[in-house]
Amino acid sequence: METLEEQFLAYQAVLDWMDIFAIAFAIFFIGDCLFDFCFKRRPGWKETFANGFIFLVNAGLDVLGFGLLFILGLVIFEPLAVFDIPKSWWYWPLTLLAADLSYYWMHRLEHEIRLFWAVHVVHHSSPEFNTSTAFRLSWVESLYEWIFLVPMILLGFGVVETLIAILIVIQYQSWIHTEKIGRLGFLDKIFNTPSAHRVHHGSTPDCIDKNYGGILMLWDHLFGTYQSEPEKNIYGITTPLGTSNPFTINFAEFGAIGRDVIRLKGMKNKLLALFGRPGATEQKENSQ
Repeated sequence: METLEEQFLAYQAVLDWMDIFAIAFAIFFIGDCLFDFCFKRRPGWKETFANGFIFLVNAGLDVLGFGLLFILGLVIFEPLAVFDIPKSWWYWPLTLLAADLSYYWMHRLEHEIRLFWAVHVVHHSSPEFNTSTAFRLSWVESLYEWIFLVPMILLGFGVVETLIAILIVIQYQSWIHTEKIGRLGFLDKIFNTPSAHRVHHGSTPDCIDKNYGGILMLWDHLFGTYQSEPEKNIYGITTPLGTSNPFTINFAEFGAIGRDVIRLKGMKNKLLALFGRPGATEQKENSQ
């Protein structure tokens, strides 16, 4: 088993490799913004600036230790691994597949459990869909998302390999936040393409809670959450925030949860406000 120091050095090497990908995406992002500016394709720039600010704060939080916490959370569980998976030729494909499956269920539960949705809603709250949307990630998600990778560690996947795999799954999704790439035919049913991901960011009834996959649409087909792209789509959330303030974007839903917990009577209703599906408390009150 690798020492903790060796694991961190290997992880740092992965981050260095990811920097190359980040530079490539930055070029793509700048080109996308210049295109929209030249041809007046973007309705405004407040959302883009908000996304950029959110990204910079996230980068600062990682430097301050949020990223390290993500790693340490997995390292703690490594000695408890039940199996020792051999590093054969199929090890890396299996690791990537397991990370993609783990991402699917993490992503799905972030939509189905309101406390997690309060974090993930940050990414969905923009009424626009462009490359800057990929930067719009909650400031606190690194505090808990590592938990969804613990099963991989317990099954015998290495911490470094698990981190590499989940980074690949996440980085892959950078390019799919765009309307400039149209439908790709049969590929839209196999991979998470711009068309498939536009569905996921839609707020119409046929788009809500669909297409959770990171790289593959396999899991959505398998678990009944796949949806092809409709002719028209409306991005954002069903109750728009009406602001581009990064702090409101990050914490508005937590405030709504707090108000519901205070006003609702009975422990069952309070727990529903925390751990029920988003909108469950409103639906219950309307049915009474």
